[in-house]
Amino acid sequence: MPTSSLADARDARSGDAIASELRAGLLGREAAISPKFLYDALGSRLFEAICELPEYYPTRTEASIAVRHGAEIARAVGPGATMIDLGAGNCAKAARLFPLLHPAQYVAIDISVDFLRESIERLQQRFPHIEMTGLGLDFSEGLALPGVVRAEKRLFFYPGSSIGNYTPEQARAFLRRLRDGCDDDGALLIGIDLVKDAATLDAAYDDAIGVTAAFNLNILRHVNELIGADFNVAQWRHRGFFNPIESRVEMHLEAREALSVRWPGGERFFTAGERIHTENSYKYRQSAAVGLLEQGGFRSVHVWTDPDQWFAVVYARAIPR
Repeated sequence: MPTSSLADARDARSGDAIASELRAGLLGREAAISPKFLYDALGSRLFEAICELPEYYPTRTEASIAVRHGAEIARAVGPGATMIDLGAGNCAKAARLFPLLHPAQYVAIDISVDFLRESIERLQQRFPHIEMTGLGLDFSEGLALPGVVRAEKRLFFYPGSSIGNYTPEQARAFLRRLRDGCDDDGALLIGIDLVKDAATLDAAYDDAIGVTAAFNLNILRHVNELIGADFNVAQWRHRGFFNPIESRVEMHLEAREALSVRWPGGERFFTAGERIHTENSYKYRQSAAVGLLEQGGFRSVHVWTDPDQWFAVVYARAIPR
């Protein structure tokens, strides 16, 4: 009977290198913290709550595409894939596809190891016939997969429009790494958020009851844990808005007052209103999304959208070398 396993594949970066990355971001001309640090155990649970909000359309819209076009997606992908879930979180998006795709192996990858462990354990109980492996891995830094991951028919699964967290240049480089991680029989099933009206986008990233604000502010608590900083969360406010020039939603943390933040060996002074950039979420037109995948080494085979053309799910095959 298939079993599940979990390995913490994060490398020696976890100490000094992570601290160095955070310090460099905080001391930059425009302070920034990478969005990957949003996802500690608490941040992952807060993001789960965001996905249930009425304002946050991506999760339910992507799910509706899977329901409406599930049979077509299954025919395109075929059974027996090695399904590699990038940023798996609670694994719910992949789990919804298991009855359709019948993967031979499921590999869940997430930076939050403890949260991933709980998710894999619950999922294996529901699908005991599928071999499952969890990898605690920061795949934004590379994708060196261990030998336990089958090489045959790798299907990289990247839902939720997480590709939008990268600039277009970074996204192309990331996609090329995925292409390098599979043979010519490899493929990609990806969710991509499409351009829409600014009011809808603003509401999705700054909800009325403040869950997104709590999610964003939690990154300061996480940074305190990682580098011994003394951020006072009460001194900051969440800002989330659509930037039409860059075609992206931006998330920032804004100082409510002039303040100083200290950590061992460093300090930064922030003026009132100064911001820390925590996340981008680029929104694409469908033609641009297809072009991005091709530049990254994948040829678009099928594109499915919702009736309002708010979101796209794309199945793309690896371009043969």
